[in-house]
Amino acid sequence: MSAGEGRVAARLAELGLTLPGVAAPLAAYVPAVRSGSHVWTSGQLPFVAGALPVTGKVGAEVDVETAVALARTAGLNALAAVGALLAAEGPDGDPARALDRVRRVVKVVGFVASDAAFTGQPAVVNGTSLLLHEVFGDVGIHARSAVGVAVLPLDSPVEIEIVVETD
Repeated sequence: MSAGEGRVAARLAELGLTLPGVAAPLAAYVPAVRSGSHVWTSGQLPFVAGALPVTGKVGAEVDVETAVALARTAGLNALAAVGALLAAEGPDGDPARALDRVRRVVKVVGFVASDAAFTGQPAVVNGTSLLLHEVFGDVGIHARSAVGVAVLPLDSPVEIEIVVETD
């Protein structure tokens, strides 16, 4: 690890990942808020460069493998929201380095826009869960809900929320 580079930033680089910019809210809310030692994200869609790469229902227009990758992307977007909030609060203005302040990923909530017959929501949300474990190690192990829904904003196949505990 080079001087000044945080452990999470280094781990992201090892994984070939870069935190994206935080997606602009679609309505009257903010991407993340702090309450005490916890940071809560708003639902994060799998935006890539400001657009959804895929739309539709999982089990119909979207296959499971694609949905897992989208959940991973939405999880990375959630980390970007947390990192941006922490960077704005602290002495380090770099969101990836600011993620070193995460002491525990507490909860993940995953929403999967599902075909009526689709029951594999837990497998889809694993895209986020595995990402968090890869990035944070044991600190990334969390409680989780995986919920099937009829439709999500912009016809996104997945939406992810995370709660982290910070120092």
